Amino acid sequence: MRPHTAACPGEPAGRTPGAPSWEVADIFRLYGEAYRRHHTVPPIQQHVMHDIEACRTAQLGGHAEHCPSCGFERYAYNSCRNRHCPKCQTFTRVQWVEDRKAELLPVPYFHLVLTLPHTLNPLILTHKRPLLTLLFNAASQTLVQFGQRNLGGQIGCTMVLHTWDQTLGAHFHVHCLMAAGALAANGGRWIEADPRFLFPVRALSTVFRGKFCEALARLWTTDALPCPEEPTSGGRPADFAPLRAQLYAKEWVVYAKPPFAGPEHVLDYVGRYTHRIAIANHRILDVRDGRVRFAYRNRREGNRAQAMTLDADAFIRRFLLHVLPRGFMRLRHYGFLANRHKARTLRRCRELLGQPATPSPRHPPSVVQWMQEVTGIDLTQCPHCGAKPLMRLPLPRLVRPAAHRGAPVEVPIDDSS
Repeated sequence: MRPHTAACPGEPAGRTPGAPSWEVADIFRLYGEAYRRHHTVPPIQQHVMHDIEACRTAQLGGHAEHCPSCGFERYAYNSCRNRHCPKCQTFTRVQWVEDRKAELLPVPYFHLVLTLPHTLNPLILTHKRPLLTLLFNAASQTLVQFGQRNLGGQIGCTMVLHTWDQTLGAHFHVHCLMAAGALAANGGRWIEADPRFLFPVRALSTVFRGKFCEALARLWTTDALPCPEEPTSGGRPADFAPLRAQLYAKEWVVYAKPPFAGPEHVLDYVGRYTHRIAIANHRILDVRDGRVRFAYRNRREGNRAQAMTLDADAFIRRFLLHVLPRGFMRLRHYGFLANRHKARTLRRCRELLGQPATPSPRHPPSVVQWMQEVTGIDLTQCPHCGAKPLMRLPLPRLVRPAAHRGAPVEVPIDDSS
């Protein structure tokens, strides 16, 4: 077999048919070095940039596939498996969605969205870990409290953090999928909720705002906010009182409605970005002359499809706004779905709702089976003559990724929570 090369294309010529014409990786390869020269880029963001640039290139190694019947050859390079990469972990995402669907109970569900006001954006971008933790805590405590007071039991919900809007701006909110009902405190019965109305959203908004602001005030007065994680994002005002006044002067946005297409549709929707961030490659329309054009939907104009053009620097900056701190979990479960007791409580919920306590065992497909089911492509079969199986030979890394030169090689992060 001919040796593989380490060259990474400057333009996406010769890309697999059906693949996006442009990718975030292309933008980083073309303009990333200039961006790093002119901006202060925190180490975690540099790591993400280098991983995305190297993803599925010879830098990360891979394997060669050879057909002994006709001599057909092709190379397949390894993924970076960084949780921010638009190309990685598609199969992992599908498995996560299917696992959540397997946990659904035979009851109505509600889709809730709890959003932080944009007044907080500069502070959150400077202190992502503590303030996004506050978002999860305030949202979950609010829903648990309403479940106990309005339903009289323990609710169960899954939360997914989103930090962006359609134009890649900062927009911090959590999506929640919650069963319309609760498990009694003693586990003796299932308490049904009205399938048309869960909790009053104005009351949810007030309590959510109060819990978040109270916790933020404690951090502020005890000086518990750590040093800025991203110094270029802004600083912390000296006095909390003006910020508190701004936060209490408006109603916080809380959405709570039954999903028209069912809970599976909500899981499919939030699942699009459980294992990547900000933008999918297929939304990038064109990259040229230092500018990036991408598609988005304008929510203020009836969800109308439009295009936006940004300087490459602005696009990269907006993308990197959504890089999460190392190890931060953006997928969390609460109530009777909390990981520490989910197996027991979910089994009890099924019993009370007349379902088998232990559902039929699932046999998740392998990557090869999933690809054949979704695309009709058999990865073990030669696309030229149809013979199988193809011979696989490992390919070593040809070049150590730039992010690790002069330092010990670190295993890429794969924190899908």
